[in-house]
Amino acid sequence: MDAVLEMQPPDTWSSFPLFQLLNDYLRNDSNLNGGKFHNHLREVFAPHVIRYVDLMEAAVAQSIHRGFEKERWEPKEHGTATSDDLFRKLDALQTFIRDLHWPEEVFAKHLDHRLKLMAADMIESCVNRTLKSFEVHIKKGRTNTDYRVPNEMCVMVNVVSDAKMQCMKLCPPSADSEGHQYHTKIDEVIQLSNATMIKELVFKGVNILRGILTKLSRYDEGTFMASILSFTSPGMESADSYVSFIRNNLDEIRERVHDEQFVESLFEEWYTQNMNLLCDWLSDRLDLQLHIHQLNTLLKIVRKMYNDFELHGIMEKSLNSKTYQTVKNRLQVEEATASVTHNLNSMPIDEDSDSN
Repeated sequence: MDAVLEMQPPDTWSSFPLFQLLNDYLRNDSNLNGGKFHNHLREVFAPHVIRYVDLMEAAVAQSIHRGFEKERWEPKEHGTATSDDLFRKLDALQTFIRDLHWPEEVFAKHLDHRLKLMAADMIESCVNRTLKSFEVHIKKGRTNTDYRVPNEMCVMVNVVSDAKMQCMKLCPPSADSEGHQYHTKIDEVIQLSNATMIKELVFKGVNILRGILTKLSRYDEGTFMASILSFTSPGMESADSYVSFIRNNLDEIRERVHDEQFVESLFEEWYTQNMNLLCDWLSDRLDLQLHIHQLNTLLKIVRKMYNDFELHGIMEKSLNSKTYQTVKNRLQVEEATASVTHNLNSMPIDEDSDSN
């Protein structure tokens, strides 16, 4: 056996099936297990195993670097071509080493620890590269109602979600007998990445609503611009475009993002921050009566927003929050006043006036 192995070219692994065959035979025989030949087999193949793991670690790291450099973020089975390939390789490597059934306990634990640590490092690198690309992409989009969450960004969210699932398998949360915690750090990295993605998406959406409110501010009672605009008859284009923006992006995210928990957290935070912004805007105008155009626009936005987020499963507690009630009550008061002065037909804020 030694002579045959010495004839093998360096960094070739065709001899591993021989090790598996002999090792499985020896370890299952009580008289041969741990014997002279079994120990010799272990000593001969240990350097080959270490070398194989070294090369595989370098190859996987290089594939991550090259893959993300040219990644186009097209949807594949679970994430992208790069992430799917990474998780497939890590799983194959762990399966291969596990199937060797290494006979010596200390070295077997060392291999197990190293492979789990490698998986945690590789997954962390994958998540960090994905988050970096996400932050670049979200800055490219317009900050107006024409904005649609790009499919590439939904794929990035799916990559991080898949990484969360894979780390449960490749570097699970339970500590081994030596007290190694592989999962803790990578779990924190993934949670931070998810939180950052939600924060960036919500910030984008809230800024678009802020743009609508900035336009409405021109109609504030007592301002010079309001006196000029009072001679115009503004339509509902702003409200309609914002309603379409909300509806299209809710549907897009719901359809393309796999992680239901992420979607629910995103929608709840988006709705909450929208209501906070509306409440603050109205609070700044406590001493002012809303212009009829401001009122009509806000009525439609709030009604449609409430119904659309409700359809997408926002929890009742968040949907009918104190902030929402404050916005609703203010608009009802303004609507009652307008119904007298402008003959405005009123209806409940949380009921939809039409199907659009």
